[in-house]
Amino acid sequence: MYSLHKNPIGIYEKALPNSFTWEEKFRAAKKAGFDYMEISVDESDERLARLDWTDEEIENLRLIMRSEGITFPTMCLSGHRRYPFGSKDLKTREKAMEIMEKAICLSVKLGVRCIQLATYDVYYEDSDEETKRMFLEGMKESAAMTARAGVILAMEIMDTEFAGTIVRAMHYLKEIPSPYFKIYPDIGNLSNFSNDVEGELELGLSETAAIHIKETKPGVFKEVPFGEGEVRFKDIFRKLKELNYQGMFLIEMWADKSGSQTQEEAVEKIAKAYQFVTEKMLEAGLEV
Repeated sequence: MYSLHKNPIGIYEKALPNSFTWEEKFRAAKKAGFDYMEISVDESDERLARLDWTDEEIENLRLIMRSEGITFPTMCLSGHRRYPFGSKDLKTREKAMEIMEKAICLSVKLGVRCIQLATYDVYYEDSDEETKRMFLEGMKESAAMTARAGVILAMEIMDTEFAGTIVRAMHYLKEIPSPYFKIYPDIGNLSNFSNDVEGELELGLSETAAIHIKETKPGVFKEVPFGEGEVRFKDIFRKLKELNYQGMFLIEMWADKSGSQTQEEAVEKIAKAYQFVTEKMLEAGLEV
């Protein structure tokens, strides 16, 4: 269990090679200094299959988590990029709702308290007023289900204009006023779409379930090494300190695509990111 006297800092599961066992992933995260890990359920068949884990498989994973001292308080549910709520295809929308229902059930069994939604009305189709309307309908039903389960559904502030800022996401929060329907800002994405990241965070503070920490540069949203982009980390962290933000932080990064990282190399890479981020936090006055 991480300390309740500081902001917990987690690491995205995909920051570690997919070839690693759960034990290897957890040990790498813990050795690098992280408090928790965010589990991924993306659009691949392999990770969507996690939604159909048996109770025995889930309990085995829970035993490993207890043994290694790492938990999954959050889930990155990006499978809806492939099966979006706003699709004009009825079967795709039905699949989107099935994914959501299964993800909520899995979250309850694993102890996940916050599901981070990939906020796309559609991704591989053209967006229009109809896709936006159907996305909203899907969110209303999804938020009702998460409320019944006591799990927060949080819209990620994304890498597309549809929900690339908190201002744009506020429309959905106003349409669905619920303590179980919130936002999950990504300061890297925000930095690409807004000239006033601090103002955006102030606007959305009361609706924020957790915060993604990611490096970006104009037009590039993924795999930018920390320190090589244009995100104003210290200024943003200083604003969060001023706003008295007390929630979780999640470092979002990706493992080398080669898949040949050793345990030591993987630890070194995520530990370097942890050191960079925590130094910026300390400079801004946040406790780590």
